[in-house]
Amino acid sequence: MSLSSAKSFSRRTHRIYRHTLPIRLTHWINAFVLIILLMSGLQIFNAHPALYWGDKSTFARPLLFMGAVHGSSGQVKGITEIFGHKFDTTGVLGASKVEGQMTPRGFPAWATIPSLQWLAMGRRWHFFFAWIFVANGLIYVLYSLLSRHFSRDLLPSGRDLKSLGRTAWNHLLFRFPKGEEAKHYNVLQKITYLIVMFGLLPLAVLTGLAMSPWIDAAFPWLPASFDGRQSARTIHFITAFSLVIFFLIHVFIVIVSGAWNNLRSMITGRYDIREPAGT
Repeated sequence: MSLSSAKSFSRRTHRIYRHTLPIRLTHWINAFVLIILLMSGLQIFNAHPALYWGDKSTFARPLLFMGAVHGSSGQVKGITEIFGHKFDTTGVLGASKVEGQMTPRGFPAWATIPSLQWLAMGRRWHFFFAWIFVANGLIYVLYSLLSRHFSRDLLPSGRDLKSLGRTAWNHLLFRFPKGEEAKHYNVLQKITYLIVMFGLLPLAVLTGLAMSPWIDAAFPWLPASFDGRQSARTIHFITAFSLVIFFLIHVFIVIVSGAWNNLRSMITGRYDIREPAGT
């Protein structure tokens, strides 16, 4: 690269300090803990792979059911039933291979912690990391309030909301912010992060607590607010997979908008800003 080209590049790109250390630490702790919670939660779900609504398990009318049946030639087939409609999900849901044998189980071994069918250990993993998740979340919220990260970086302004349609359209066309706009979260990021942090994550905690017999005895209004323990379990399940969808979209956007730049900013805090052409 010539000297003139290097000078041109330095004028078009400069590096800023985007994420503070507490934000980066809580982000990575949260990512790790949520993966463990999901996989141990699927282990717990496998003990009874069905969802209901209300306070009791109405076995004859599940909202969702994963199970196994024997085919005409005696082979094990996995089925997933949703609102009475059955789907063949052999090898993934209902029945999957364990040590080379097709075995009845809701989610496959690779998706659960531990991989073998072990409810007690799955519950230990889930409850232990659930408290780490809660503590980490409280630290993040407290830091965000005290450092003004919440009001400065996450709370959408009126100007942000007016640009919502344009920002959404640009994302659909994979046109991502450059220059001054790239120094801050855009309105889609702000709204999504607020929904996740103050909607989905607290809902996951509350519905998890509503399934605890000890909590039910101490605070009977909690499961009642979700229309019963089984309803809380169903909402907990839906919330968990809403977080999975958020995670997949988040990773996709990170990759297509500049994987190394985004990853470096969440490891070192440093983020490269590229100025629009012609500046």
